[in-house]
Amino acid sequence: MNFALMVARLRIDGRLMTSLAAASAVLVILCANPAARAASVQPLEIATKSGVHVFSVEMATTEEEKTQGLMYRKELPDGKGMLFDFSPEQQISMWMKNTYISLDMIFIRADGRILRIAENTEPFSTKIISSGGLAKGVLEVIAGTAQKYGIQPGDRVAHPLFNKR
Repeated sequence: MNFALMVARLRIDGRLMTSLAAASAVLVILCANPAARAASVQPLEIATKSGVHVFSVEMATTEEEKTQGLMYRKELPDGKGMLFDFSPEQQISMWMKNTYISLDMIFIRADGRILRIAENTEPFSTKIISSGGLAKGVLEVIAGTAQKYGIQPGDRVAHPLFNKR
């Protein structure tokens, strides 16, 4: 049910303030605690020329989680991210609609090698960001992460999503 219809129905019931207050409280909880939306949080490592860098990533595995992604988030701390599971390996297209923060999108092949990095993506853009080849996953981290840690195409990602037999 859309929000306008819900408000109209609530007005009829005479419970507009109470129901809106409850709905607002749920939204505040979800926005204040982004991890509450994630199915799970797992460690992920990226081996670069400068060393191994460890991230704590929220998993986006369901269609709902992949569609929502990092939309509406106002911040993403360094060292945190979201890993999208697009199994099996395929051409992937992403966008930044309703995404408030600039991100680095790291497209990862099934063997765990980084295929492509889209750095400093534009918030709120509906421009399609393509993997540029077959990928199994996408790691979204705060913009500037790839440059900061020297992450490049060809670097290896260690996570259970990759290298499964």
